[in-house]
This record gives sequence, structure tokens and C-alpha cells, in this order.
Amino acid sequence: MNKTASESEALLDELAAKLPDCSAEVMVAPVFVNLAEAVRRLEHSKIEAIAQNMHFADSGAYTGEVAADMLLGIGVDTVILGHSERRAYFGEDDDLLAKKVGQAIEKGMRTIFCFGEELKDRQAGKHFEVVESQLKNALFQLPEEAWGRIVLAYEPVWAIGTGETASPEQAQEMHAFIRKIVSDAYTDAVAQKVSILYGGSVKPGNAAEIFSKPDVDGGLIGGASLKADDFVAIIKAIG
Repeated sequence: MNKTASESEALLDELAAKLPDCSAEVMVAPVFVNLAEAVRRLEHSKIEAIAQNMHFADSGAYTGEVAADMLLGIGVDTVILGHSERRAYFGEDDDLLAKKVGQAIEKGMRTIFCFGEELKDRQAGKHFEVVESQLKNALFQLPEEAWGRIVLAYEPVWAIGTGETASPEQAQEMHAFIRKIVSDAYTDAVAQKVSILYGGSVKPGNAAEIFSKPDVDGGLIGGASLKADDFVAIIKAIG
């Protein structure tokens, strides 16, 4: 929940102007009130505007919510679901997220699905168990062909704004585990093809080392994306 309309427009213009010539796929997720303008503003840019969230219903008495067709109607076909803040502050659980993911896939949208353990889970040695459960409950009911529209985003919640730090080695360990359980549930081909993003406080200073790990395919960038120069530096780190 950052950036007024004018602030969002200024940031998008600066990002578009400074975007390096690289292979990275770059997406931004403005707040809903700025989303349609972002799509228009980025029409001739390589940057894609995507949604932070959506509802599972087609329409109805869900005041304050946004439906898939509303997003598609303004040119948005990618949505973030299950972000750690949606889970923590708005009570989104695996059952709800399974419905949201199912709706997004049915509507032909690409889903960036977020998941990850909290500090208490990591300290109790349950981090692998929690991650596997979140993936299984929300995603493993999908048919194999749906995985062409799934992007995974691992968020170690304990390493976001807590003072705790996740090492690149810890990121790689979890990403390799994630790829294995997807392989076990589906096929190795599905697991190798799916992109797994890392969302644990990626910054210009640590991006290159994190992205160098074999199972880390990119980043889900938080605070650093609010400053064009920092975001561009992270994009350059992917290459």
C-alpha cells in the first residue's frame, strides 16, 4: 500500500526510462487504484503491470474486492496470490487460496503464488514441513497443464523486516526442496520449468549472490522496488 497516483506515475516513468537491456522479465504491482493507469503508461515498455490480489468469485456482494474479469478488462493477466501480508493481516489460508488460484487458472491468468514459513516454524525446524503443506494444499490439486501459468515465490517471513537474515545458501536449500516436491507431485519436467522467485528482502547489495544460486530464478521485490535506482540495480543483477 504505497504510492499515490502521481508518485506511482513518476516511479513507473523513471523505471521505464532506466530499464536495462537484459533478459529479466520485469513486473510491477501497483495498488488497484493506480493499476489501469500503470497498464496504459507501460504499454510500450517491456515492464508488465500486474495485480497484488484478486477474489475467487466472478462478481457479487464482495465489497472492496476485485474480480479476475475486472483485471483482464484493463489488460492485466497476472496476479500475485497468497502474499505473506495477505496471510498474516487478512487471514488468508490454504483453502481460500486454493479457490483463488483455481479461479485465476480458469480465467487464463498467470499466478505468482507466495508461500513461506514464519520465524517460529524455522526455529522449530518445521520450515520444510510448512512450505510443503502450503504448496500441497493450495496448488497440488491443479492439473499438470495449469503449471504453465504458475510462478512460485518463496517468502521466508522470518527474514523480512525482522532483523534476521536468510543467507543465499538457505535460499538455495529451500528452493531446491521446493523443486523436488513439485517434481515428486508432478514430473521433473514441470519442476524444472517452473520459475521459483525468492522474496526474502532482496536488495542491490545481495541480489547478485542470491540470483547466482541454481534454483533461484528471480526475486519478489518489496521495499527496494519503491526506488527506481535500487530496483534497476536488482534487475541488472539477474542479467
